[in-house]
Amino acid sequence: MATSNVSSGVYINEEPGENFQLPWSNAEKTAFRISFIYFFLLAVPLDWKYYKTVFSINWLDLHYGDFFKLAHYSPEFFAENSFLNLFILLVIAIIGGLIWGLVGKEKQEYNALYYWIRVIVRYRLALGLIAYGLIKFFPLQSPLPSISNLNTQYGDFSDWKIFALSLGVVPGYQSFLGLIEILGGLLLLNRKTTVIGTLIIIPFTGNVFMSNLAYGGGEAVYSFYLILLALFLFAFDAPRLYSLLTLEKPTIPNRFHPTFQWKWQQYGRLGLKVFFIFFFVIHFGFKTRNGYHNDPYQYPKAPGLAKAAGLYNVAEFKINNQVLAYSLVDPVRWKDVVFEKWATLSIRSNKPVIIDSTNIEEINENDKDRVYEFLGSAGRHYYSYKIDPTAQVLNLQNRNKHYPDDKFQLHYTRPDSATIILSGINSDRDSVFVRLEKINKKYLQTEIKKLGRRGSPKL
Repeated sequence: MATSNVSSGVYINEEPGENFQLPWSNAEKTAFRISFIYFFLLAVPLDWKYYKTVFSINWLDLHYGDFFKLAHYSPEFFAENSFLNLFILLVIAIIGGLIWGLVGKEKQEYNALYYWIRVIVRYRLALGLIAYGLIKFFPLQSPLPSISNLNTQYGDFSDWKIFALSLGVVPGYQSFLGLIEILGGLLLLNRKTTVIGTLIIIPFTGNVFMSNLAYGGGEAVYSFYLILLALFLFAFDAPRLYSLLTLEKPTIPNRFHPTFQWKWQQYGRLGLKVFFIFFFVIHFGFKTRNGYHNDPYQYPKAPGLAKAAGLYNVAEFKINNQVLAYSLVDPVRWKDVVFEKWATLSIRSNKPVIIDSTNIEEINENDKDRVYEFLGSAGRHYYSYKIDPTAQVLNLQNRNKHYPDDKFQLHYTRPDSATIILSGINSDRDSVFVRLEKINKKYLQTEIKKLGRRGSPKL
């Protein structure tokens, strides 16, 4: 049987299966009204900051980070990255649902609205999963550890950083996790496979949520947000799955779906789906692949001092022309220095480090915002530097937001390929002299990559 709305050109097809003509109970209608408002507020961006981001994007020259910003949305009306947003929206939905019930007492069922809110939630959830899946499939989210990370003591890392580094050393496994997320997202794009997608998404994202809680990750709120959307979708088929699998009763699927009378509606529906797949799956995937090869977002891209990357022993250290001998406890004397391939220099000393734990997932184009290398790390101070090749001067700035005034201006000379001499002043106007000698240190991950399948590495 089909009921029609001729003025809109939409036919609601109610094929034999569930008894769609039966009125809903008062409890079902109340629960739906609250759920409709709640999940509409969760899935549809109503936050002005989101549209500020939309209008700030250069649509003629899209970066894969722009796609991620569009996909990485969760309501933040009251507090940034807080469960409070989800709770207050629920309160608003309850109030709105009760008011809706007072003005809509005569309504017998909400089958059509239930269908459309599920469409909105399906595509919103698919977008979030595919975005995260792509930066894992092309292992960008947790890159290989930097030289500084490899020369930081295990106990100087936060729980979250240990987890991120552990994932980074197995890019194949990271790609597999991304593939699972992408698969779950793609299954949501068809209503017939939605329940299969939710059966993949709920345990997978649940594990992500628990990992964020256990390791102090910054994405606990967002992963819980995705779980809420997946549970809402799963609830639609849960009674039939229970009847079929647990009670072992004959169960008829729910075949409620709209059919469109006018051609523009049919082509419009198909066009929107094709646009979504092309823009957020194919185009975003292509941009992310290029980013993986040419512009990975976790580490800065500005090149460092030429042919200087590596670990250096501090063979000689002077402060105000006074020689300081090597010491494990001296907060002033440097122990070792790392030059990265990019323009970062890290110094290990006994000087305390206030850990920066800002670990919300962001894809930034500017080097100053690419802070992954030192987040969740103590034991070393990380400095970005600018090179004046004419005067042979390095201008260092501490990258940790807790040390905005920690700066050095150091003249550099390179007597040979293994020695770098730095001399200049620090932020306290003390004179500094440092002689660095490169340590020919090998790393397991590098040696394995060189050998491939040809043999066992020798360190």
